[in-house]
Amino acid sequence: MTPLVPRCHVPVNSGTDTKKSRRQAMSLDAETRAFLDKAAASATKPRHLMTPQEARAAFSGMRALLAPGPQVHQARDLHIPVESGQLPCRLFMPSASPKALLVYFHGGGWVVGGVEEFDPLCREIAVGADVAVALVEYRKAPEHPFPGPVDDACTALAWLNAARQELLGAELPLMVGGDSAGANLAIATTLKARQNGGPALAAQLLVYPVTDCRFDRPSYVAPDNQLLTSRDVMLRYWSLYAPDESQRLSSLASPCREADLRGLPEAIVLTAEHDVLRDEGEEYAERLRAAGVAVHRWRAPGQMHGFLMLLGILPGSRGGLRFICAQLRELATRA
Repeated sequence: MTPLVPRCHVPVNSGTDTKKSRRQAMSLDAETRAFLDKAAASATKPRHLMTPQEARAAFSGMRALLAPGPQVHQARDLHIPVESGQLPCRLFMPSASPKALLVYFHGGGWVVGGVEEFDPLCREIAVGADVAVALVEYRKAPEHPFPGPVDDACTALAWLNAARQELLGAELPLMVGGDSAGANLAIATTLKARQNGGPALAAQLLVYPVTDCRFDRPSYVAPDNQLLTSRDVMLRYWSLYAPDESQRLSSLASPCREADLRGLPEAIVLTAEHDVLRDEGEEYAERLRAAGVAVHRWRAPGQMHGFLMLLGILPGSRGGLRFICAQLRELATRA
C-alpha cells in the first residue's frame, strides 16, 4: 500500500498553544498544514541526516502522490550528449505549434529529483503557457559537485538551442527556467550566455531560486519556515554540492554575488511566504530590477518551498501555475 507521504522526518511545531504556533496556523495554508501533519505522523529519519541515496528514494516516493498532469500533443524522451555520458531530457509539446521553448531544470538541492518527479509540473507549464518544455535531468551531487551541474545545464541549453528547428519545426524563442536548485542552474546559464554572447534568451523563469550561500537571512532562520525544506536541509545540500566553501562564492553558485546583472533576460520570479529561500530569491529579483531587467514577481501567500510541484496535494500550486503561465504566455507573445 502506498504511504500517504514519503517517510521522512518533517520538522513541525509542537502541539503547545504558543503565540508562534497560532501565528503559523493562521498564515500557513491549511492544506499545507494538513500535509505536514501527515508527513510528521510517518516521520522516520530527518532529511538532513539522510544519505544521498536515502534522500533520492524518499523524494522519488513523492511521485506516486502527485496528480499526473494533463495530456500533451507529444511527450518525447531525448538524450543530450555531455562529456562522459548523456543527460535524460523529456520534451513536452502542448500543441503542434507552441509559442516558445522553455528549457527547464528541476529542483532537489542539486542532489535529488529527476524527469519522472517533475513530469506533471512540466506538463502543466507546457499546456498552461502554450510553450514547449524541455525538462533536463542534470547529473547530481555529490557524485557530480559544483561546477558539474552548471556545465551540464549550459551544455543542455546549447544543444537544445541548436536543435530547435529539428525538434520543433521552427527556431522558436528560447527561454530558461527551473525551481529551487534548478532555478539556480537556470540563472547560471543566463550568466554564461551573457558572457559567451549567446544563446539569446527571451526570458528566465525562477521558482523559489537558490541565489546565495548565506544562511542567516530572516527567512532562513524563522522558526515558521523550518518545514519540508529547512535551514538544516539546505546546509546539507550545500555541503554536498559545494564542499569547498570557497567555491560557493562564485556567482555561478551564488548569483547574488554577481556584481553586474545588466543585460540578463526578462525574469519571472515566484517565491513562497514560508520558505527559507524567500529572502534571497526576492533580493535577486530586486537586484535584477535595479540593473534594468524587467521583473515580474509574486510571493505566494501561505505556501512553503516546493509547493508548485505538489499537484493534487496542495491546491496552492494552482495559483502559482496561473501566475507563471500567464507571464510565460505574455513574454512568448512579445518575443
